[in-house]
Amino acid sequence: MPRVAKELSALEVKRLAHPGQGRNATFAVGGVSGLILQITPKGSRTWLLRTQVCDKRREIGLGGYPEVSLAQARERAREAKEKIRNGIDPVEERKTARAGLAAAQRRGLTFAAAVDRCLATKLEGFKNPKHRQQWRNTLDTYALPDLGSMLVQDIAVQDVLRVLEPIWFSKTETASRLRGRIEAVFSWATVAGHRTGDNPARWAGNIKELLPAPSKAGTKENQPALQIDDAPRWFAALQQRNGSSYRALELIALTTVRSEAARGAQWDEIDFDARLWVIPPARMKMERELRVPLSRQAQDMLRKLPRFAGSGLVFPAPRGGMLSDMAPSAAMRKLHAADLAAGRPGYLDRVSSRPAVPHGLRSTFRDWVAERTDFPGEMAELALAHKVSNAVEAAYRRGDMVEKRRTMMETWSEFLCSAKGKDHE
Repeated sequence: MPRVAKELSALEVKRLAHPGQGRNATFAVGGVSGLILQITPKGSRTWLLRTQVCDKRREIGLGGYPEVSLAQARERAREAKEKIRNGIDPVEERKTARAGLAAAQRRGLTFAAAVDRCLATKLEGFKNPKHRQQWRNTLDTYALPDLGSMLVQDIAVQDVLRVLEPIWFSKTETASRLRGRIEAVFSWATVAGHRTGDNPARWAGNIKELLPAPSKAGTKENQPALQIDDAPRWFAALQQRNGSSYRALELIALTTVRSEAARGAQWDEIDFDARLWVIPPARMKMERELRVPLSRQAQDMLRKLPRFAGSGLVFPAPRGGMLSDMAPSAAMRKLHAADLAAGRPGYLDRVSSRPAVPHGLRSTFRDWVAERTDFPGEMAELALAHKVSNAVEAAYRRGDMVEKRRTMMETWSEFLCSAKGKDHE
């Protein structure tokens, strides 16, 4: 009679070790005939079932240890033997299942791949590079985390709703654009033969029945701004942090430009000799060139930044391309949380008591100009790249007061860098 292996306990299995010489070592653990634990010289462990399938000798893998416990390995071994008794080869069954999965994957297309292939052709129609970047950023930020790995033919209305609902009320305009862009990707996938049926992101008679209209969902609120007296303390905390997100936030604070302009800054836009940063019209909301005088603090910060081969971006994302719009926002939230953790009040908007956000820094600057300085309001509006509301003034004004603004931005930077938060008149 064949020798029956001793039935080892879980503790005994745990204590098994490679002898230190030779190739893989095998240990019969008992409980099911042919069940062994294989240990490599480097210590990795795998369950194997040695058995006969018709006239073929098989070694059937049952998983790794300790992910698969001793009890689970014995159960899997019993199930494999039961299949063999019923005329099924577990190895061939597994090969067939893998082949079927691979075939399904070849036929299918993930949403992430559909985005890439759709945008490869669609974005060529956009003349403004800013619009091309916006399309990509919104899909990357909001849609791909949930939908990216799903096959386009499997995505339903409920999946699209799961992406839209979290931002439909707080970022209504962004959410509305996102829905349209997701719809465009599905339209492409349908025409290209990767899915059939209704478009799950379609508005009329579809998403419209589940979400309020954008005009009713969104409420226009001011962005939470840093209080003037908190600004120096906040800026000192910001300068203690490392990373592209924090340096982009620092540039936003020192220059008062919009987040998108800072995140998309290119080295060839910056003239250190002239102490000037020239943002081209294609990257501006008003599609007009903006000349930004660089304060001493802004120049010093920029000079210390590393430059990356193959990228002209001042703040490239870790995986390439421009930083996400979420990066400075996340940095701002971490600064607020750290201040709270230190027993201080955090950085809250004076009116709404909500935590300040990057865009609110522009309001902080505007309030500082009005309340703490004698600089003309129109200079502040030029620095913020706001549209001139007076049509006559807009028609006659040609200059941008860049040299006068230089003094204002130096004074603003000095205020931000003042450890005691003194006012600068």
